[in-house]
Amino acid sequence: MRFNFVTKISDTESIKIPDEIKEKLKENDEVEILIQPVKDVYQIEGIPYGHQSVDSLDIQSVIDVLESDLITQGPKTVEFEKRLCEYTGAKYAIVCSNGTAALHLAVKALDLAPGFEGITTPNTFVASSNCMIYNNGKPVFADIQEDSHNIDPDKIKKKITDKTKLIIPVDFAGHPCDMEEIQKIAKENDLFVIRDACHSIGSHYKGEKTGNCKYSDMTIFSFHPVKHMTTGEGGAILTNNKAFYERLKLLRTHGITRDPDLMAKNDGPWYYEMVDLGYNYRITDFQSALGISQLGKLDQFVKKRLQIVKQYNEAFKDLEFIKSPKEREYTDPSYHLYVVDIDFKKINMSRADLIRKLEKEKQIGVQVHYIPVHLQPYYRKNFGYKEGDYPVCEEYYRSALSLPLYPKMSMENIERVIQAVQELKK
Repeated sequence: MRFNFVTKISDTESIKIPDEIKEKLKENDEVEILIQPVKDVYQIEGIPYGHQSVDSLDIQSVIDVLESDLITQGPKTVEFEKRLCEYTGAKYAIVCSNGTAALHLAVKALDLAPGFEGITTPNTFVASSNCMIYNNGKPVFADIQEDSHNIDPDKIKKKITDKTKLIIPVDFAGHPCDMEEIQKIAKENDLFVIRDACHSIGSHYKGEKTGNCKYSDMTIFSFHPVKHMTTGEGGAILTNNKAFYERLKLLRTHGITRDPDLMAKNDGPWYYEMVDLGYNYRITDFQSALGISQLGKLDQFVKKRLQIVKQYNEAFKDLEFIKSPKEREYTDPSYHLYVVDIDFKKINMSRADLIRKLEKEKQIGVQVHYIPVHLQPYYRKNFGYKEGDYPVCEEYYRSALSLPLYPKMSMENIERVIQAVQELKK
C-alpha cells in the first residue's frame, strides 16, 4: 500500500500523518509512505506582469461552499449576480464560465440574422471579434486613437454599412472608450452596443461607474486571474434590458427551462424543455463565492493599481525613449494594464531582445498587448485583412510593452521594475 503526502514544508520529519491514515496503517503490515515537499503554492519566481490577489478570506469563502451541499447551481451564484448589480448600478447580471463565453452569449442574445457585420477594435484580444464569428457574423475593424489606444468613434462612422448591426467597443487596459459618442453613433444608425469592459471593472466614464449600461445594451466583465478581481475563470454580462436578461439565462444553461410560461406542456415537477440552442456556460458556486469576496475588495485593488501607476509615471516622465499611458479627461481608468510606448531605436535594442533581457537577467515578466487581431492568420485567410489596413493600431503595436501591474506588488517589486527601465537609457 502506498500513501502520498504533499506538503509545503521542507522539514519532512515534522510532518504529521492524518488520523485516518494512521488507522489504515494499523491494518497493514507493509506500507510505503512517500513524502513530497513542494514550494508554497503562492510563491512566484521573479515578478510576473500580472497576478491574482487571493487572501485567506477568499480561500475560506471557497472552502465554505465546498463543504456545503450545493457547489454549483446554488445560492452563491445568485448572490454574486446581485452584488454585481449593486456595485455597478445595472438592473440585471448574468455570470458565466469566462469572459469569452459572456461575449458569445451577449451577441447570441441579440438574435441577429446570419451575415451581419459588427464593428470592433483591432487592438484587443481575439475574443472581442471572435464572438461575432461564433454567431455567423463578420467582424469589421475600426482603427484606434493614438493617445488612448481605444477605438476611434470617427473611424467607426466610416465602417458602417447596411449590414452593420453592432458595435463592440473595448476599454483597452482599463481606459474607458468614449461611450457617449459611440452610443450616439449607434442610435443614429439603429445599432446595438456591447461594451467589452473586461479590462475596466472599477473604472468610471464621465462620473458613471463602468457596468451600469447607461451607454450600452450590455456590458461584459472578465474575472481571469490577471484582471482586477478573479473567480479563477469567469465572466459576467450586465444589462438593463429584461428581455436580454431572460434570454441570457436560458442560453447559459443549454436553452433549457422549467418555466411553465415557456414550455409547450408540463408533465410534472421533473419536467423541462429545451426551447433554444444554448450552452453549458455556467459558473460554479465556489467560483461565485470567490467572486463575492473579491468584489468586496475591488476598490482597494484599483486604488493600489493607481498608486503603482503614479509611481511609474513619475519615474518615467523624463525618459526620452518611453511614453507612459495617456488619460482622456472624461475617464477615471482602473488600469488593468500599464502599457508603455518604447522607441526601441533609442535604446539600441529590439523588443524581443529587451523582453529576453528583462525576463532572464532581471526576472521581470512583461507582455505585449495586443497583436492586432486583423493580422492573425485566421483573419487574413478568412476575411482578407492585411498589413496596412489599420495603420494607427499597427504603429502602436510596434512600440507597445506591458510592465508588471497588480495589487500584490511590493515596494521592492515596483522599484526593481523602475530601475530596470531607467537603466535602459545608459
